[in-house]
Amino acid sequence: MKSITIFCGSSFGTDDIYKKQAILLGQTLAKQNIQLVYGGADVGLMGAVADGALHAGGKVIGVLPYFLQPKEIAHKNLTELILVESMHERKTKMNELCDGVIVLPGGYGTLEEFFEMITWAQLGLHQKPIAVLNIDGFYDDLIKLVQTMVNKGFLKQVNRDMLLMSDNIDELLEKMRNYQAPTVGKWISKGEV
Repeated sequence: MKSITIFCGSSFGTDDIYKKQAILLGQTLAKQNIQLVYGGADVGLMGAVADGALHAGGKVIGVLPYFLQPKEIAHKNLTELILVESMHERKTKMNELCDGVIVLPGGYGTLEEFFEMITWAQLGLHQKPIAVLNIDGFYDDLIKLVQTMVNKGFLKQVNRDMLLMSDNIDELLEKMRNYQAPTVGKWISKGEV
């Protein structure tokens, strides 16, 4: 993997562990010569992951819609900042620039980005690994919900297994390196679960 997109919050959350892990993730990517692609802002976990990579000598590309510039405050020290017209264009560009995705804690926007990327993978629009860094159990309830989707027949187990997860950065990156996209389709036939 040469380039990873990170989706995460534009705030720090209530526990300092989120910021510390975001910085460590940025540093780890830089040390492994993996380019970081992210939302382009200098605030919250977004700024922390970028700073971690930049301070460790990494390359960081930010993708920011014009209308968010005043709110999310574009990072001034990036390797490259790409300005786009819309949120959809932002995700499309971030997908084009990466070999995989890691999701950190965040709010609605982070979840929306994560679900669109994994849906694109489920539909076979890309074969990239989609991973969640489950810092301090932040995504435990999401994992339970996804398993409920399988149990209730709305998601195939093979598609649930596309979601890579760990609370350890090195383990998560190893899972991403070893990821093999499923070869079965998304659709569930009548009587099949």
